Amino acid sequence: MLPSNSSMVRSAARLLRTWRPRCVWCPCRNISLKPGGSRPKTLPQRYLGQPSPFTHPHLIKHGEVTPGLTQTEFELRRLRLASLIEAQADRLGPSASSSTHIVVLLSHPTRYMTNDIPYPFHQNQDFLYLSGILEPDSALVMYGTGRPDQAILFVPRRDPSRELWDGPRSGKDGAAALTGIERVHCTEELGLVLKSLKGTVLWYDSSQPAHPRLHQAHVGPLLDEGPMPHSLRPLIHSLRAVKSSAEVALMQEAGHISAQAFRRTMAMCRGDVDEAVIFAKFDFENRIHGANFLAYPPVVAGGNRANTLHYINNNQIIKDGEMVLLDGGCEYFGYVSDITRTWPVNGKFSPAQAELYEAVLEVQLSCLSMCSPGVSLDHIYSSMLALLGRQLRRLGVVNASSSEADVLKAARRYCPHHIGHYLGMDVHDTPELSRSQPLQPGMAITIEPGLYIAEDNDQVPKRFRGLGIRIEDDVVIRDKGGALILSSDAPKTIADVEKACAQR
Repeated sequence: MLPSNSSMVRSAARLLRTWRPRCVWCPCRNISLKPGGSRPKTLPQRYLGQPSPFTHPHLIKHGEVTPGLTQTEFELRRLRLASLIEAQADRLGPSASSSTHIVVLLSHPTRYMTNDIPYPFHQNQDFLYLSGILEPDSALVMYGTGRPDQAILFVPRRDPSRELWDGPRSGKDGAAALTGIERVHCTEELGLVLKSLKGTVLWYDSSQPAHPRLHQAHVGPLLDEGPMPHSLRPLIHSLRAVKSSAEVALMQEAGHISAQAFRRTMAMCRGDVDEAVIFAKFDFENRIHGANFLAYPPVVAGGNRANTLHYINNNQIIKDGEMVLLDGGCEYFGYVSDITRTWPVNGKFSPAQAELYEAVLEVQLSCLSMCSPGVSLDHIYSSMLALLGRQLRRLGVVNASSSEADVLKAARRYCPHHIGHYLGMDVHDTPELSRSQPLQPGMAITIEPGLYIAEDNDQVPKRFRGLGIRIEDDVVIRDKGGALILSSDAPKTIADVEKACAQR
């Protein structure tokens, strides 16, 4: 379960209600940005530490920092954070409002699996959200009196000896031109710059530093000299929770890619099939159609293994007549999909499989219809339990004479997880936000009811034993027109699933 709201998150959420995804106006203060208002710097005509319009014109347009996201969008994010901090400063007292506030965000370091073999680099998403920088060993500092709306970027110094092994670095000139942030330093200057700013209110997440070495060398001395820092994470997560139209477009593409991968993976399954083969097919179809990589290790669970919720061994043979539960998604330029489908590997649902599947599908469609502004994930979860309880009673899994309390208890037993979670740059996105918070337009969530009946459960009708079914879609909340289903292309009805399985 996600943690409950802190007062900081609640106040951030109230401020965000004045903002809508398509606006280019900063909440909390009458500030607007005019796209193209500042004089753009010329990009170096060389490879940087990440894609640029010069080296990757097929991916990224001029004025964008990362594919689909402009310099203006990143600047607005920083201004919104500054506005939230300004509002918090008013609550901290008169001295805080007139003090110099400093915000510090560190990138992730390169991590190694053994000796000098690195893991694929994955950026600290909070740092990426505000800077657009994909390089390790970097930092973002924001500062200002009462309102920290001035930005300083820190990136690794260009070093031909290191670039020979690790690839090109953006350097100060490349980072400034790509991001539009005018003041850029080398990372080794971070400590000196922080000391020179003479801030009295620090905003930094010190309990679990994103980059332990930079924390110890540059931020630690600041913490030793000053008061306890205020946590940034709740404020940034309140911003990340509400997606802009550009972010939704990226998530739509991630959803479309993975939905098509499900369709093609269903078509491959025939008779006995190895879970590892299904894993490989799904991974291949995502990547070859534009995904950067899978968003998380997928669950490819055949037969009774579908009742292990986080089964990721994916190394058993699924027998003809069994179903497979595939929970997977991709990352597309910083935004992810998270979809689950369950289908029979021989392409045809048995009567018992169809009966249980239709029960889950009916609940899932009902829950999708509840996805609207003002409704919380917790409310949809409570409704899911009631709906599943009715289905369990109808199927004979629960005795018809059982009390409502016993029916709800059974629903929790046979679906031991929540209805969903927030989605965005991470699979389980913005964990600082409570699921009791009312949904707002622009929020992305998952809706994923399931029923899981172990093969050794002798308290249920024999025909359902060993069946595990989950159906999951990705959803964006909208003001009008109902929720936007990002994963709608993935086959879901029994007729559509069997049709997809029959394709060659």
